[in-house]
Amino acid sequence: MKKNKIKKAALILSILAGVILVIYVVSSIVFDNIIGQPSGRQTDISKWNLVLVNNDFCIPDSYDIELLELSNGEKIDRRIYPELREMLDDMRSEGLYSFVREGFRSAEEQKQILRDMVKEKMVQGFMPSEAYKEARKTAAAVGNSEHQLGLAVDINADPDKSDEWGVYIWLEENAWKYGFILRYPIDKTEITGFSYEPWHYRYVGKEAAEEIHNQGVCLEEYLY
Repeated sequence: MKKNKIKKAALILSILAGVILVIYVVSSIVFDNIIGQPSGRQTDISKWNLVLVNNDFCIPDSYDIELLELSNGEKIDRRIYPELREMLDDMRSEGLYSFVREGFRSAEEQKQILRDMVKEKMVQGFMPSEAYKEARKTAAAVGNSEHQLGLAVDINADPDKSDEWGVYIWLEENAWKYGFILRYPIDKTEITGFSYEPWHYRYVGKEAAEEIHNQGVCLEEYLY
């Protein structure tokens, strides 16, 4: 009698495990398809340096970009290179050594980043739908990432020569002078839709950057 109960319990657990696995796999497939789709409406690209890209505004298919490859292989919009080079050179002259860890990303690269982030959250125990929501706090969907514009750069410290927070503090205090803004400030996460990223800088031009800096606003507030 006891053995029969154990067998029944094992069978029920096996069936439940199978059902959960099916739901998990189907959900994974569905959300993998979602990852490849941008959210929101197409953004206005009439002013190239002030194009707004976030969870509500996506990059239109017609957006074109001329890329320049940096010495480490990263790519950026050619138009922002002079100011970027000047900023990094001036930082270096003050004893802070940094590099562009990431610049332009293709749509496929962005999709893979979000896919990996979703998988990481699922390993942590989140179901696919919740894993996707959590991942979107730090990784944009395809078409909703500034990196696809070529106007955003992730700047990190050279670990052999400089402290990362020394670089981040310098950038927060000085990047606006070169036309760059801290894109995701710590006190603007509810507005930008993304977590604080002290390494992520976006080129908007010197005039706009100065105004954004002086007003203490983020790009969304500045434009709208």
